[in-house]
Amino acid sequence: MSNEDNLIVDAATRIFQDMSEPGVINAAEAGEWPTDLWNTLEESGLTLAWGDEALGGAGVDMLDGFALLKTAGRFSVPAPMADTLLAAWMLSHAKLQMPTGPMTIAPTQAEARIAISADGVLTGTARHIPFGRNADHIAVLARDGDKAVVALVKRADCAIRENINLAGEPADEVSFDGAKAIATASAPDGLDEAALVAMGAAVRSMQMAGGLEKILDQSVQYSLERSQFGRPIGKFQAVQHGLAELAGEAAAAGAAADAAAEAVSRKGGLGTGALAEIAAAKTRVGEAATRGAAIAHQTHGAMGFTYEHSLHHATRRLWAWRDEFGNESHWAIMLGRMVAARGADELWPFVTGD
Repeated sequence: MSNEDNLIVDAATRIFQDMSEPGVINAAEAGEWPTDLWNTLEESGLTLAWGDEALGGAGVDMLDGFALLKTAGRFSVPAPMADTLLAAWMLSHAKLQMPTGPMTIAPTQAEARIAISADGVLTGTARHIPFGRNADHIAVLARDGDKAVVALVKRADCAIRENINLAGEPADEVSFDGAKAIATASAPDGLDEAALVAMGAAVRSMQMAGGLEKILDQSVQYSLERSQFGRPIGKFQAVQHGLAELAGEAAAAGAAADAAAEAVSRKGGLGTGALAEIAAAKTRVGEAATRGAAIAHQTHGAMGFTYEHSLHHATRRLWAWRDEFGNESHWAIMLGRMVAARGADELWPFVTGD
């Protein structure tokens, strides 16, 4: 799918260009909610892109939603658009009505468990919840014994312990003890904590791919504008080599993230095939984020490390998102175990998806 032909991406790009400027991002990191940006996104229907139309969502195709996330990653959008999309996706799977306003999801770690009683009262704590303090509602995957339940909870009914990630974005600890769900439904087959974390990893991979595209563009532009010894630094072989390596990392990350998005869309869920693509994507994109951010800062020199320069908006998010929903080591180990479990004879069919 071409972004140029995608009306959703075009509309989002115009919004982000106008309302996700460096000053807005800096203010958000200082604790100021980007009201104008969020209201515009919500009015456009982009925040509920993955929500079922019959349940109050926008009914956007999965691949279009992923393209939207890549664009949001390019602009370092300082609002829980991605997390609201994730919540809408989970609520749609459970056939629950979409609320308005910002949302987030819990848990974000596969081993975490949140319990829910027969009367809808939750117990348990979830850590590293994106934009927990800013969400009006939290879509929670909880457990009633062995049964998985999707619950919609008001954030005001939860206790929040505030924390931030490397990008300055909220990554809060949320206690659900005593909170009562305002709506519940049995989770469909295949939707469990591991599947939710995998979908989060696919989302972060796509955002990171967009962030890598951004720092590549910034680095190339800076190399043409910055002169040393009477000529642009982009004319020096060492700088050209670094930019070529950065372009390769961005391309590899984009291809891996796109493959994961296509697998999720094509397979209609998060089965083994999609999980393998997600594991490969989060591993490769995480590696690209580490190498690519380093090259971008080397190209910019001291200027890129100043708070006044916008390069850090993308690079700090790359480093932060790398560790959310499992880092590359976590997913590389999982992918290795999946390969080993199938044996040598099944390696090629597993890799090719046959």
